[in-house]
Amino acid sequence: MMKKPELLVTPIDVAHIRDLAEAGADAVMIGEQRYGLRLAGEFKREDIVEAVKIAHQHNVKVYVAMNAIFHNDKVDELGDYVKFLADTGVDAIVFGDPAVLMTVREVAPHMKLHWNTETTATNWYTCNYWGRKGAKRAVLAREINMDAIIEIKEHAEVEIEVQVHGMTCMFQSKRSLIGNYFEYQGKVMEIEKRKYEKGMFLYDKERDNKYPIFEDENGTHIMSPNDICIIDELEEMIDAEIDSFKIDGILQEREYITEVTKKYRLAIDLCAENREEYRKVKDQLLAEIEEIQPKHRPLDTGFFFKETVY
Repeated sequence: MMKKPELLVTPIDVAHIRDLAEAGADAVMIGEQRYGLRLAGEFKREDIVEAVKIAHQHNVKVYVAMNAIFHNDKVDELGDYVKFLADTGVDAIVFGDPAVLMTVREVAPHMKLHWNTETTATNWYTCNYWGRKGAKRAVLAREINMDAIIEIKEHAEVEIEVQVHGMTCMFQSKRSLIGNYFEYQGKVMEIEKRKYEKGMFLYDKERDNKYPIFEDENGTHIMSPNDICIIDELEEMIDAEIDSFKIDGILQEREYITEVTKKYRLAIDLCAENREEYRKVKDQLLAEIEEIQPKHRPLDTGFFFKETVY
């Protein structure tokens, strides 16, 4: 039997963690927007305490996102937050900014670190650079192809995590672009109500694409119009022993995330234990996800085979 990758999922709230554990998730990624980027749900400190308790009861690991871009005004808070996470018993902290790495070294040197910048993990030298600084895992950029992923894994001194499902971020600005737009139109009250809404899109008439856009404490985020789904293309990465497959549930509904998790659990188990059976059912699993897929969000294979065009 082959080594199985961890199945990592982003829950919407504390109660959702139970559903995901039952659906077969091995780990969850949570956090609050003050410190983490583009999370499926907002987890304040008391939620994180509860999340760790429930997850660990189900043998599920908890990773907390501290991968925001930090300015001077937040640096002084980082130590207190890291200490809280260490005391709570979270399994790893996800970071992009070296300020987090340095803070962890000072206040919780035993804490496991996952390096995730979302965009710059594109070669194995960079992954190993952060590994030698203290990271145990590198989260690869979403814009690299299957061959590059396999090559990075072959040379990596750290665990490798790859997103296999969900939307990806195409653009982030620290500026309040939606707020500025509504203010320009004289609709200040309207933006207060609407900037956290799920249903806001930029529409590209030429390609007939809808790009979800939302604003939070970290600025403005524009997301891909399609969802990655490679449930039928897992063989190469499982053979290469990629360490973690991530399902990103941002802007998705709870039931959808849970159902997708169940299907990937089955796909991973079959691909690792019974390859022939996996090959028989993988097209069916893809069809089942297409059934529950929101109509305005087509599935594609992202950059794995260079299909996505922004």
